[in-house]
Formats: sequence, structure tokens, C-alpha cells
Amino acid sequence: MAAAQQRGPAATWTAMVSRAYDHPRPAVRFGDLIWTGRELLDRAAGAADWLDMVGLEPGVPVPALVATSADALALVIGGAGSGHPLAPLGVRMTAHEIAAVVTATPSPVLLTQPGFADLAGQVACLTGRRIATVPELAVSARPLQALPGELAAVLHTSGTTGLPKPVPMTQRRLAARARVNGLLCELDPDSFYGGSAPFHHIAGLGNIAVALAAGALVTGLPRFSVEGWTLLRTLGTTHTSMVPAMLETLLAAGQARHEHLRTLQYGGAPVRPDTLRRTYEAMPGVRMLNMFGQTEGSPISVLTPEDHREAVAGRTELLRSVGRPAPGVEVRVAGAGPDGVGEIHARADHFFRLDDEGWLRSGDLGRTAADGYLYLLGRSTDMIIRGGENVHPLEVETVLAAHPGVADAAVTGMPDERLGQTVVAFVVPSDPAAPPDPALLRSYTRARLSGFKVPVRWWFVDDLPRNANGKVVRRRLREPYEGGTRA
Repeated sequence: MAAAQQRGPAATWTAMVSRAYDHPRPAVRFGDLIWTGRELLDRAAGAADWLDMVGLEPGVPVPALVATSADALALVIGGAGSGHPLAPLGVRMTAHEIAAVVTATPSPVLLTQPGFADLAGQVACLTGRRIATVPELAVSARPLQALPGELAAVLHTSGTTGLPKPVPMTQRRLAARARVNGLLCELDPDSFYGGSAPFHHIAGLGNIAVALAAGALVTGLPRFSVEGWTLLRTLGTTHTSMVPAMLETLLAAGQARHEHLRTLQYGGAPVRPDTLRRTYEAMPGVRMLNMFGQTEGSPISVLTPEDHREAVAGRTELLRSVGRPAPGVEVRVAGAGPDGVGEIHARADHFFRLDDEGWLRSGDLGRTAADGYLYLLGRSTDMIIRGGENVHPLEVETVLAAHPGVADAAVTGMPDERLGQTVVAFVVPSDPAAPPDPALLRSYTRARLSGFKVPVRWWFVDDLPRNANGKVVRRRLREPYEGGTRA
């Protein structure tokens, strides 16, 4: 039975990676360290041997303080192929935040790279877990194997409204995700993927796992910076991912050019029309993709390179959408009202957390246009009810973000005796010394949205409260706003 389950060209993610790197060509590059494909697999096998000796229960996810590095890749591959799936945690979080997640796991052990030993010690004191510090990984010829239903790794949600929730990634579903994303991003053995998202994030390990399954050369940065982007450009990376705010930072610094980049994947927010135009000027041949999804399953939908070319040619409204369903994805808008807005449900083989009928209940509100494009309107828990009318913050934020005087914006509801709630905007000005006139912002928004959706109060702030994954923490948007200026 086990042998039958393992047959096929890509029955498991471990099988995909093992086949992709059975060669002597470069596979991993971090600084001066370069491993061939065969060396990566041998180090991963050595990691599997070490994990066996740590005293872990087979199949139990192992919380780990690791950052993007060659050793981290070997640990994930070795853990997936030895029944010790890693659960990377955010190394920029506080010890108390990490401890809350670790306490919820059954593992008695916390893995850590040496660079995070102090943080691990604090977490161990808070949780009673035993620390296992990752050594220099030995080389082993051990074969790495797994069954389709076994865990390959575990990621956690961002925890914007509570404790981060574990998302188990089975071998079969991670393999399916690697096939879908690899096809959309055109990743292959001739590709060179360079990542800058935190390793514990779906945009970090999640995207690296796709590149590994495709057999690409892989590198990464500890965090995004203009200097880091320059390094990726110098190395000759062909694929990367980022959020639009990072792209705007590069454009502002005059450093967005990248002669070798073939595919730029982004998500988390729409890209502005002017940002897209300037990106194409800096990188004329780049393929732009907006992938909509979440840790529990992605991509749900895709705004394709062709869509982006149409947008820059004049159909800028496409940039307010998240495209159409990704290959193999079925999407429905559940509980839609007269305005067509409801919760987005989706199902596909590459999603990780599903209900009994196979649907991923995203918690995101949206609507589908007649041409099949999906438009997001925010989280169901974020909705503002103003005088009986529903206001979706993301819809207002998307409009505000397109204003040239706005660098960033968040919208939330505040209590109102007459209307129940009213709409308040928190704006990061493009020029802090000369914030835009609220009256002009109001008229700009009103020209594009119904009157009840227009913010009635405006706060100009230096930045927005975000968690370690970069998402706005709306519960911290309160009046009066410390450090903000009300206009």
C-alpha cells in the first residue's frame, strides 16, 4: 500500500525535491556558501539524522527559530523526509508572543539556530520546553521519503485577531501547490529564486518550497532592504516576491532596475497604476503576478502578467481586483447580498485547511464581476456598519492608496451615537511635511465611492501598526491616535 501511494511523478513534495536536486549543479547560494543539488540533499539527510537523535516524536511538528539560510532549507527538507516536520516561528516576534504559540504545540523540544539562542532561552523559560541547538549539519546518504498524507511542514497564520493558528501542510497538498505556483511563476531548473520575506511566512518558506520543488537555485535575505535588492540583482536572480510597498521603496530610491528578473510575484495589497508603469520602465520585460491567498491556501486567484499589461495600457480598474481563479480552483461567493458581496470560499487540491465539503472559508469578503474578476472588500470581521450601510475598509483603502499624496492608509469604524459607527481614516502622507488636504481627500474619495463610505475624520500618522508579517493590526487603530495628527 505504501509503495502504491508513493508512485507517480510528484506524489509528495519530498519526492519532487529529491528528484529535482539529484545533480552536481549549484542549488543553494548564501554569501560565499554554495551547495550543489547533491550536497543540499546530503545535508538534508544529515539534518534528518540529527532530528532523529533529538528525541522527537514521529509526526509531531517541531517549533523552530530559524531564518532563511542553507541550514534552514536542509532542516525543512530533512524534517519533511524523516517524519519530523518543522514549524518555523517568527524570529522578530517577542519571547512572549513566541511562547504563546509554542505552548499550544505538543512538542517538548524547541529547535533554534545558534544566532537565536538568547531568544530561545527566554521562550524555554516561559514554556518549559527543552532547547535543541542546530549544529553544523553533517553529510549523510540516507534516502528521504514520505507518504502523501504525512506532514511536510507547518506554518502559522499571522494572528492579527488572536493567537496564530497552525496550518498543517501535507506532502500531497504541498506538492500540488508547488505544481500550480511553479507553472504560474514559470519556475524551472534554470531559475534563480531570491526571497526576502520572513522564513516562517507563506511568502517566505511557502514560496521557497515551490522553488525547491522546481529545482531552482535558491538564495534569500534576512529581511528586505534596498541593499539586499542590489545584492539579488548582482547575483542574477530571475524570480522574487514582495509586497507593493517594497516596490515603491525601490522606485523612490531609483534602484528598481533588475536586468535578470523574469518574474515578480506580489501580494498583500494592490499595486498602484503609476507604480506599475514605473516598474515596467525599470524592468521592461518582467512578468508581474498578483497572487491572492492566505496561509491556509494559495493562490486562490491570480492577476496574470497579461492582466498587468492590459492595466498599464489603460484598464487600470483591473489592478483593484485580485484576478480570476487560479488553475484548478473553484470559487464561490457565499451568502451574497443584493450588492453581490459575500464571503469568498474556494476549493482546490493545493489548499491546506478545508471544511467537510472541501471548501476553504477564507474569511475575506468579496464579489465576482461579470467578467470573472474577483474584487476583495476586506475581512468579514473588519466590516463597518454605518447607519445600516455596510462599509468595507479595504475598498476605501484601495481608493485612498491610489492618491499621489498617500503613501499608506488604513480605515476602521469608530463608535457613533447616531449612526452606530462612522468611518475614520489613518493616513501616512507621501510627504510628511506637507500632508494632503483632508477636503481634497474627501472629494477624491467621494468621486469614486458612495457618500456613506467616505471617511468623516482623518488622522495623519508616521506609520501604521503592523504585526511581524506586515499586516495592519486594526485593533490598535483608535482615537485619539498617539503620535498622530487629526485633521
